[in-house]
Amino acid sequence: MSLLRIHCSLRDTPQRCEWALLGAGREPVVGEGPLAQLPQRAERVQLVLPAADVLITRARLPQGARRRTGMVLTYAVEDEIVGDPDANQVSWLGSAADADVLAVADRQGLKSWQDALDAVGIRGYEVHCEILMLPRLEGEWSLAWDGHEGFVRISEFEGTATDRGDPASPPLSLRLMVEEAKTRGEAPAAIAVYPTAAQAQPEIEAWQRALGVALRLAEPWDWRDAPPEAGVSLGQERARWRLPPDTLTRLRPAAWILGAALAVHAVALVVDWTRLASEQRSLRTRMEARFRSAFPDAVAVADPSLQMRRKLAEARHVAGQADNGDFLPMITSVASALSQLPPGALHVASYESGRMMLELAGVDEAGVRRIVERLLQSGLQVDKGAQGAPRSGGAAVVITVRAS
Repeated sequence: MSLLRIHCSLRDTPQRCEWALLGAGREPVVGEGPLAQLPQRAERVQLVLPAADVLITRARLPQGARRRTGMVLTYAVEDEIVGDPDANQVSWLGSAADADVLAVADRQGLKSWQDALDAVGIRGYEVHCEILMLPRLEGEWSLAWDGHEGFVRISEFEGTATDRGDPASPPLSLRLMVEEAKTRGEAPAAIAVYPTAAQAQPEIEAWQRALGVALRLAEPWDWRDAPPEAGVSLGQERARWRLPPDTLTRLRPAAWILGAALAVHAVALVVDWTRLASEQRSLRTRMEARFRSAFPDAVAVADPSLQMRRKLAEARHVAGQADNGDFLPMITSVASALSQLPPGALHVASYESGRMMLELAGVDEAGVRRIVERLLQSGLQVDKGAQGAPRSGGAAVVITVRAS
């Protein structure tokens, strides 16, 4: 697997950078130059931040706030940083002792590098800090030293940059860190010094006397050839989804086919709607003709079906016969449909001009459906209204019944 490491400072304008391309079984290929000259098509990309650009600190967080990034983490380290908390991006790294370890970096600086890398085609990468890439043995601290200054890793998730020192005297910040660790009972058994430049070896005995801790000189170290899995990721910038440049060209035939299919479907809908409208007009014309043939004295025909039913009811009344819309036949059908209701369920029953309104209370939805089915089976038209409050209180259902 190929791994591209890009070393950048959040304090610099993202125009040039140092980089290293690692591959399995091959020596790293290193370079420096404009971002446009970065190697492309690496399977993994790591953005390596200098030690001075990342603050690693401890905080106490609730369990639910232990996320990779978030505003809760930003305000958890408000007392440790200078300036606006919103200007920083904070990541949760892990736990140390009884506290949580957080990494703080400049949000705008990361955004500038993200935009610059995106412009040259690099859209997905991990973010690392060189502090946590240092090798480390249990019980030891690791110090990267270039002869003047460096950075120290004190645990799996903790470390910091140091101030200046010289071959005969260790940095003051390192002395203070050792003294503080001794007061907590967490002093290292030894400090491994990893030179990062030629002739960067300190005077071991002088440093040991100043620190009160054993030192050992380790192999030279460089972020460029650190193992691929070295360090702890501060976060991962996901690749933003984009269409390849030639996607629209390749999709053009499919778009034409889709457009043609939609056009055919639209034409079919218009033809079907026109046919149905024509059939409706033809059916209404026949109904009007049938009505006028039966009642030639009718002045106007607005609703042939309704007018035919009313004329039929009038003819029955003249002949002394009851119509389905009369009160007696309708109340008989309604009484049969309501026969299984408990006493008092029917609150109100009103009748007017072939329409009966029923107000039911204390009847569940299933019971109402059964009543509606019985009324329909008896040949009546049924409209179920919304629930309301009956005169005696409680919930009620209004059912309107008409003759077919």
